[in-house]
Amino acid sequence: MALVTKLLSRLLPHIIPPLYRLVSWLLFSSCRAEKVNMGNLQPNGDAHCIMAFWHYAVFYTLHLCRGMSAVAMVSGSSDGEYVARLLRGIGIATVRGSRGKGGLVALKKMAAAMAEGRSGAIVADGSQGPALVVQAGVILLASRTGQAIVPITWSANRYFVFNSWDRTILPKPFARLYLLCGEPLRVPAELGKGDIERYRLQLEERMMAIYRQAWGHFGKDGH
Repeated sequence: MALVTKLLSRLLPHIIPPLYRLVSWLLFSSCRAEKVNMGNLQPNGDAHCIMAFWHYAVFYTLHLCRGMSAVAMVSGSSDGEYVARLLRGIGIATVRGSRGKGGLVALKKMAAAMAEGRSGAIVADGSQGPALVVQAGVILLASRTGQAIVPITWSANRYFVFNSWDRTILPKPFARLYLLCGEPLRVPAELGKGDIERYRLQLEERMMAIYRQAWGHFGKDGH
C-alpha cells in the first residue's frame, strides 16, 4: 500500500493538470459569457497590467488567461504544484509563494518576470484568506513594477460551490457567465507611511464594487 501511495503521489501531478485542462475546456466551451469593460486590461494603452481577482473565481479566470504572456503567483504548498503545472501547461509562467511562505521572494520574482514584458495575475485575497479581503502583496507588486492593477471578477447563473474557505465556484455546463473588469488602479513607486493600507482599501472597494455588480446581474448578492 505504501508503494502504491508513493507511486500515486508521483503520478498525480502529471496526470491531473492535463486532465483538468481537457475537462475545463469542454465545460467552459459550453458556457456563454458576456464580457464587460475588457479594454481595462490595457490601461492607458499599456500592453500589460496586474490582473487581480478573488480566490473564489480562480477556475474560469485561469481559463481566460490561457495563451497570455503572463506570470502568476501560486501557493508554495504541495497543492499549489497542481496549479503550477496546470498554468505552465497553458503557457502561463509561475512563481511560488504565499503570505506565510516565501511571499516577499515570490513578489520579487513576479516583478522580475513582469519586467520581461509579462502581465501579472494574482489572487487578491491570497491562498488562505480571509475571503474577499485584499492582501497587501498586490499593492507592493504594483508599486515595484509600475503596472496598473485591474480588478476582474465573474459570476454565473448556475454553478457548483466547493466546501472551501472561500466557497470556490465552478460554472455548471451551459451556464451563463458575466465577466467584468473594474477601473485600473495605479500605485506610486514611493509609498509613505500608511499608503499601503490606503491603496489596499481602494483596491478592495473597487473589487467589491464589481463583485456586487457582477452578481447583481443575476439578481444575487454574491456567490
